[in-house]
Amino acid sequence: MLDRIAEAYARLVLSTGLHDDSYVDAWVGPAEWRTQPEALDLTELQQRSATLLAELEVRPLSGLPEAEQQRQAYLHKHLIALHAHIRRLQGERFRFDEESRLLYDAVCPPLSAADFDPVLTELAQLLPGDGPLHVRAREWLSGFDIPREKLDAVFTAAMDAARERTRPYIALPEGESCKLGYVQDKVWGGYNWYLGQGHSLVEVNTDFPMPLARAIDLACHEAYPGHHVQSSLIELELVQQRGWMEYAAFPLYSPLSCLAEGAANYGILLAFPGDSRIQFEREVLCPLAGLPADDLPRYHRVLTLLDRLSYVDNWVARDWQDGLLDVDGARARLQQYRVSDEARAAQRFRFIEKNGSYVINYNLGLDLVAAWVERQAGADLSLRWQALSRMLHRPLTASMMV
Repeated sequence: MLDRIAEAYARLVLSTGLHDDSYVDAWVGPAEWRTQPEALDLTELQQRSATLLAELEVRPLSGLPEAEQQRQAYLHKHLIALHAHIRRLQGERFRFDEESRLLYDAVCPPLSAADFDPVLTELAQLLPGDGPLHVRAREWLSGFDIPREKLDAVFTAAMDAARERTRPYIALPEGESCKLGYVQDKVWGGYNWYLGQGHSLVEVNTDFPMPLARAIDLACHEAYPGHHVQSSLIELELVQQRGWMEYAAFPLYSPLSCLAEGAANYGILLAFPGDSRIQFEREVLCPLAGLPADDLPRYHRVLTLLDRLSYVDNWVARDWQDGLLDVDGARARLQQYRVSDEARAAQRFRFIEKNGSYVINYNLGLDLVAAWVERQAGADLSLRWQALSRMLHRPLTASMMV
């Protein structure tokens, strides 16, 4: 019964993709399913997804092996998300927290200015000058921007290093590969397009000057041990070897995204732990980029504080989606509390406007993954790699991690 529901779910994801061309992020199942999905209107899609949900919810979990219980729980959460997204496509609108619960199986805690004001105060003490904080930040950080003509050399080196640091801990599929491309006019900074059979294209958006730190961030997040690795493992082990078709579809608005984004961010910390990141940037990336390396420790202190402002995205998205902020107010808050210039704040708002509560997956997803891994492994780096590997081989949803 579970295999039948899983196949029906996967086919419904593909049919839903006919109504939303961004919905199916990747497909690793039979090619003919993707090229010839059943054309269903939204009413029929809603009815079929509701029927599958009802069938699954009356299937008892007690007495099943633990692995099958976990599989059923995962599929249940993804059917809830599919049904909710179909309702969105029909014009239904959810409040931010309800949307994130339905789509990503997670809800961000309440947020206010008090959560971020101390970080802004600390940043103001680190950054030179006395003008607006976002102007001071941009001026100082620009000293670490990679020249455009050096971009490919820096990103290629970061990608190669991320791969070599992942290989001792996670067995990569034979023949896998990850290529780099450079694009413009996107709402995102980087994107992994998983092409199947262990191959990915990672695109880097060059709308703005590229900070040095983004080379390692994107190499790990989009490729090793991030999206490319997880997608390759899911395709090989869960779809090809086990035939679990619920994993053949990677729907963007689903609980899988919370794990995928969170694990991809956590992978940065494992691949370049502690001072090893600064050492690699000093010895390899700065010479390739032609950038000075003397102030790297201070650079990363500033970046660490800016990372602590990532939940501002959730705060802004929630208040905008719930009608407490208009567009101008949302952009202004991003500019002030994300310490962004006007153009970057506008780009970030376009991402929020398009993707809504998806923003929680980067920060809350990271915190959930970190807590789960560190409960399993403690402070030992090798054990943390092992725990992350188990999670990538067998994805969990947010509530399953808790």
